[in-house]
Amino acid sequence: MHRYDKRTLSFYATLIVIVLGSVVPVAQAQPSKDVITVGTVLATATTVDVPVYIRDVSGSPLGLDQPAGSRIQSYSIKVNYAPASAVQSVTFSRAGITTALTPTLEVSPSSTGAISLLDTFDESTDLIPFVLNGATPGNQVGHLVFTLTPGTPSGTIISLTLDPTLTLLTDQGGDAATKENTSSANLTLVNGSISFVDSVPALSTYMLLLLAASLAVAGLRIRL
Repeated sequence: MHRYDKRTLSFYATLIVIVLGSVVPVAQAQPSKDVITVGTVLATATTVDVPVYIRDVSGSPLGLDQPAGSRIQSYSIKVNYAPASAVQSVTFSRAGITTALTPTLEVSPSSTGAISLLDTFDESTDLIPFVLNGATPGNQVGHLVFTLTPGTPSGTIISLTLDPTLTLLTDQGGDAATKENTSSANLTLVNGSISFVDSVPALSTYMLLLLAASLAVAGLRIRL
């Protein structure tokens, strides 16, 4: 059996500490992701306009930093809303940077509790003018206009959830190699909501006079 003096043991202990300290875990690089966002809105009327955004992030498969033919030129955005009973009707159409563009394909199918917008644009004639790495939430590309059901209680919250299966981005040809969705881990979805509150009722003349008198009395007391 070998015996080591304290100096030898101290040397090996120090060596082990140095070796272990030099082993630094290598962080896995996270892939860049473009982002689709549905707005969050506080509503005081039964007609509610909700913006929808796309943020073009550099390093993702599609974008202005990619070669021609690999730009975001087509999107499918499906929004599920609940409770559906709080919504009388809803439309989903282009807005923001896509307003002046002419799509080669545009459809907006809907069903109870859900509505979608699918647009495709020709890159050579209608390049979508995203701002690369723009401020969150990105560029507005569409909007949802809700008409709430009459009698919807104040305090109702309507969730607006992006469908992870049918929400995606592609180039104008729909190339599977550059398609972005959540299952490919190159697209982030940010959900929104509508919070409905009744507008503040107007005060009657009598209540306004009473409020004015109360303020006057309070002012006199402060002076005294």
